Amino acid sequence: MMDAGWIILLPALPMLAAALIGGLHFFGLIAGEADEAHSARISLTGMTLSALLACGALAADSFGWLADSQFYGHWLGSGRVGIAFSLRGTGFNLRVAALFALLLLLTMRFSVNYLHREAGFHRFFFILNLFAAAMLLLVLSGNALFSFAGWEAAGVCSYWLIAYAYDRPVAAHNAVRVFVSNRIGDAGFLLGTALALLWLENCDWQTINRGAADLDRGDATLLALCFALAAFAKSAQIPFTPWLARALEGPTPSSAIFYGGVMTHAGVFLLIQLQPLFNQTPTAMQLLVLVGGLTTVYSYWVGLSQTDIKSSQIYAASAQLGLMFLECGLGFWNLAGWHLCAHAVVRCYLLLTAPSILHATHGHPIRPVSPRWANCRWAFMASLQRGWLEPALDWMLVKPVQQLARDMRNIDDRIVDPALGAPAPAIKAISSLAQWEESKMGAKLDNDEDSFARGSGLAGKLAQWTASLLSWFEYRFILRGIGRDSINWGRRLGRRANRFEQLLLSPRYLILFVLITLMVALGYGA
Repeated sequence: MMDAGWIILLPALPMLAAALIGGLHFFGLIAGEADEAHSARISLTGMTLSALLACGALAADSFGWLADSQFYGHWLGSGRVGIAFSLRGTGFNLRVAALFALLLLLTMRFSVNYLHREAGFHRFFFILNLFAAAMLLLVLSGNALFSFAGWEAAGVCSYWLIAYAYDRPVAAHNAVRVFVSNRIGDAGFLLGTALALLWLENCDWQTINRGAADLDRGDATLLALCFALAAFAKSAQIPFTPWLARALEGPTPSSAIFYGGVMTHAGVFLLIQLQPLFNQTPTAMQLLVLVGGLTTVYSYWVGLSQTDIKSSQIYAASAQLGLMFLECGLGFWNLAGWHLCAHAVVRCYLLLTAPSILHATHGHPIRPVSPRWANCRWAFMASLQRGWLEPALDWMLVKPVQQLARDMRNIDDRIVDPALGAPAPAIKAISSLAQWEESKMGAKLDNDEDSFARGSGLAGKLAQWTASLLSWFEYRFILRGIGRDSINWGRRLGRRANRFEQLLLSPRYLILFVLITLMVALGYGA
């Protein structure tokens, strides 16, 4: 066995490329069409080296030269609970990493010409490199915690690229819907990780798989269902399927690599990685069969009525993902693994060539829909409306939550606030206080005596004089100032604060803050 500590370079090189592009663009060293070649060269260099290393590691693994895991240090130790930073450098993890690296490299090369002269060219390649690092970390990580870091970072990149044209309300709305839908799966992933730490005192994938046999049937089932929920959401299975169609707002290369070739297969990869755990839980296996079968039928049915090529492709991808879940539920794990790899290649190619599909298929016969289905009007209408799945979910989940929020607001306004002695909004209370202070000070000036502070004796008079001085200062420099000269200064300060806020909300600063947060978190953990 040879030391393969360099496996860490597979996700590190795209991360370095993303940091370099982001830093240069942030400081204005690369910008606009003139510097597109620099961003493209940095991206392709980093991704090419990563892909070559992945292929070299795959060749070495075929000869049995690599150790199963590469240990880089302890991340956290508390009592008997320990979390290490390790990467899996052999087997299915390495094969999927090599495949994803090659697909990401091809997509990057395709994007150089496709996004030429786009205003967000540098931003796109920054996000794509960050996504590449996240996905490679996800599939190579030796434990659930670091897999979740890649899982979450890939979701954030997906959000950024769906909202690539963030000035369009539809793109921003779809990005938020997709982001929120996937957070449900993230909750399942986090809960599964927490349960593994609680019951097994470790979240390494190997420990989870080995310890599954020692867990009670109910505990093992709950643990498997948590990770199954994460897989359902990430791979757009029923009832999460509608988010996949909304994700097509991004550029075609991002649709091809995110939702055709790489990211949507993360759920299937998670199931295959936890094969021993699921084999111990028949309930979870039956759920995989049910959800995968329903998703396959639903996606095929809805795909029959789609009128644009990208929607047709995305529902075809959803149907294939449903079949992979069905295969996992039936115990055909090797078949599901080969299906994942083959489908990633085919779907990525089909989505990359979607803009020219009409030219590619010109003159070829198109197989018509079965007459039995073509003449079934109700089935066509339901397919055209995508089974009303998303409105049904809104009615069952979103609207009740919104109504609950309104009810809680009414309870606050009518019961809690009066009970706490705050019946009026803050702005009205401040206004009333200012009016009261002005009327009080006006009376003081008319009578030449402050009725608020009275005292007798030396101490009393000193207190009275001090109170009078403070009241005079408050009236002259605060209450009168707010109504006169200081309001202009306040407005100028407010306008500057608004400009500063808009600057912070620009994409480059948001990306910088996210990177700084990740770097600080990783540095603190180390």
